[in-house]
Amino acid sequence: MILILSRGYHCPKERRQLMRLVDFYPELKVGYARIALISNNDLLATNEFRDGLGAQWPFLSDPGKKVMTDLDIPEYTDPIHKPMAPYTLVLEPGLKVYKIYNGYWYWGRPSVEELRQDLRDITRKIRLDWDIFDPQLRAAWKAEDKSKFWPYGKSHDQVFVDED
Repeated sequence: MILILSRGYHCPKERRQLMRLVDFYPELKVGYARIALISNNDLLATNEFRDGLGAQWPFLSDPGKKVMTDLDIPEYTDPIHKPMAPYTLVLEPGLKVYKIYNGYWYWGRPSVEELRQDLRDITRKIRLDWDIFDPQLRAAWKAEDKSKFWPYGKSHDQVFVDED
């Protein structure tokens, strides 16, 4: 999962980063990855921000600034908007932090290619069937042991939970 802690709709750097992610979103879906954004904007501004970008993933509104306070990440250099500092977090299953990108400066934000590489590394780590040409996997398949192949060996409910 990719979690974006956003400065909000007023930031041109934010809009540029998110426009790239709007184009990347179809790849995230077919790669079984998720994305979400949290900003300090109110619900109306948050919805208008998402709709204006054409984003199809959840934008969460935190006008009470609980996330910013709990993580102690106020962007103290912007006393007008008082946003949280912009971070992009790449999370493994179980919401374990894999990588953190500090986006205070635009070049600190991850490119789509960096996110693709992070998600590839995580998928390689969690999918036992990553290399289907591994001789042990091939032997297991021939022996009809599909427990290492996703989604074989899982119930419909387990697959549904994994994907949603």
